[in-house]
Amino acid sequence: MTLLHVDSSILGPYSVSRQLSAEIVAKLRQNTPDLEIKYRDLAAEPVPPLSGAYLAAQQPGAPAPGAEVQQDLALGGELLDEFLRADIVVIGAPMYNFTISSQLKAWIDRLLIAGKTFRYSEKGVEGLAGGKRVIVASSRGGIYSEGAPAAIFEHQEKYLQSVFGFIGITDIEIVRAEGVAVGPEQRAAAIKTAKDEISKLKAA
Repeated sequence: MTLLHVDSSILGPYSVSRQLSAEIVAKLRQNTPDLEIKYRDLAAEPVPPLSGAYLAAQQPGAPAPGAEVQQDLALGGELLDEFLRADIVVIGAPMYNFTISSQLKAWIDRLLIAGKTFRYSEKGVEGLAGGKRVIVASSRGGIYSEGAPAAIFEHQEKYLQSVFGFIGITDIEIVRAEGVAVGPEQRAAAIKTAKDEISKLKAA
């Protein structure tokens, strides 16, 4: 069984999402010692945003791309293959300005490929990447969960659930620590709640 561990926070050792994603992976590894783990740090090694040249090079009959675009195409293929091979995907996803980080968005843009992870048909969109388990380590400075006054601004977890659902992944678990910027007590309580959830995760 293969697990892909992805971090996207730019805060390094101060990141709550990184702390939680690492604990999730450790918990799953504890239950499944032979788990094969691939790690990708999107802050340390950012994925370039999509370019017009990248998309044009993938069109039927397109001329041979230059060296720079070829490298970008190779990276896109590597990211997609890495994702498709994984049985479990653990994602550290902090909320930045009400949504996910630009680093995480750039990675996701390399996964939603027509004919690879989804396709259009007369019946609508069909996801092709189902059967995976996705666990999101979510962190938020404020409180945006359902019922909170600021819930209307929550475009982080909803986006991730929508985008992975679009490609056929319905097994999505969210471990959340929110309000971590409200104060030390709230931060500690939020992290403890998240860790309690991690301790209850089912085996890989």
